[in-house]
Amino acid sequence: METAARYLADVARRLTEPEMVAQLGPAVEAVVASCRAGGLTYVFGTGHSHLLGLDLHYRAGGPAYTVPVLDEELMLHKSAIASGERERMTGVAADVLDRYPIGPKDVLIVISNSGVNAVPVEAAQIARDVGVTVIALTSRAYSQASAKGRPILAEIATIVLDNGLPPGDALVSLPATDLKAGPGSTAIGAALLQALFAEVASQLATDGPPPIFRSSNMPGAAENNRDLVERYKPRNPHL
Repeated sequence: METAARYLADVARRLTEPEMVAQLGPAVEAVVASCRAGGLTYVFGTGHSHLLGLDLHYRAGGPAYTVPVLDEELMLHKSAIASGERERMTGVAADVLDRYPIGPKDVLIVISNSGVNAVPVEAAQIARDVGVTVIALTSRAYSQASAKGRPILAEIATIVLDNGLPPGDALVSLPATDLKAGPGSTAIGAALLQALFAEVASQLATDGPPPIFRSSNMPGAAENNRDLVERYKPRNPHL
């Protein structure tokens, strides 16, 4: 189990580096300000990156004000190959974002490990153009290695969360081959976003109980969650 241990150790090391936590500050401030102004935080990614938006959606201990931006043609369950081709097409992002009423008081988190595919890059630019605060969750190193003259998500976003991952994502070298296994972007990205929203909840708690879902198996969950669904369902089509 040496390889499994190496992978876990690598992820743990990256997540506990001081700069990983420190970079969350501006993102926390932006989301807190948005919440206090009545805004929502939209979360958008293509391919495997869309999983992080779902990870934040309607779950115990999670925020009620996050909205995953979803498009079946950019996900994996219908055709992984087709979705990979589509995320590189120009003009797609506008059609996706048009389905969501994202405005200046909101935040848009755009997730792209490589940071160069057309759809997430264009989504960030469209949101910035209408005054939305854009938080990028990406790998600067991967973007710099793969840009080849293309626009980079990190250069468009208002705030950047760098997951610190190497080009190619995978972390563990395999013996007798030039291959690597164990992609880190989902594990590290999910942990970063959960840390971000835990800190946001802590700061919002100074105003009163923050809008956080309770586990349906815990006391008081039914009333708490019903009230939150009634509050946010008119603006969240996925509740």
